[in-house]
Amino acid sequence: MRKITLSNGKSVEVECLSCALTSGLIKPDGGVVIETEYFHAHQDVAYPIKGLIILASKRHIKCFDELTEAEKLDYMNILTKIRKAQRKVLNIENVYYFYNEDTIHHFHTWMVPRYEWMYDFGRSVESVRPVLLHARNNMNTRANKKDVMSAIEDLTKELNG
Repeated sequence: MRKITLSNGKSVEVECLSCALTSGLIKPDGGVVIETEYFHAHQDVAYPIKGLIILASKRHIKCFDELTEAEKLDYMNILTKIRKAQRKVLNIENVYYFYNEDTIHHFHTWMVPRYEWMYDFGRSVESVRPVLLHARNNMNTRANKKDVMSAIEDLTKELNG
């Protein structure tokens, strides 16, 4: 079991956070943004940044090369659809995409939006960790949580409407 701290400050112990999220055992704040046969997208549960979406495989796999042909097509289609919605409803101009194979979770992609305030931490991949920690430690305010929830609602409406 692993102990994971969520953006709301609560800690959970799970074998695999992705399994817990994609199965519905843990409900992400705001719920599922969009779901397909193979993938599950939700607001990142660890960092309260508006529009920070995690696109996770429902199957417990780790690598691109483990995706079936159908999963590959679904992945690209849903990733593109989410990105288009981020731009349209949240006015997100730039996103950093992260995927790592040495994760303790399922195959997943982080879609980290870049907001103006983030550039105070730098403009490269090295700036992302300090941005995430800043969000977790300093952005758990009622106002920011309301903004994050509103963004989830707007994305969900756009993606499923």
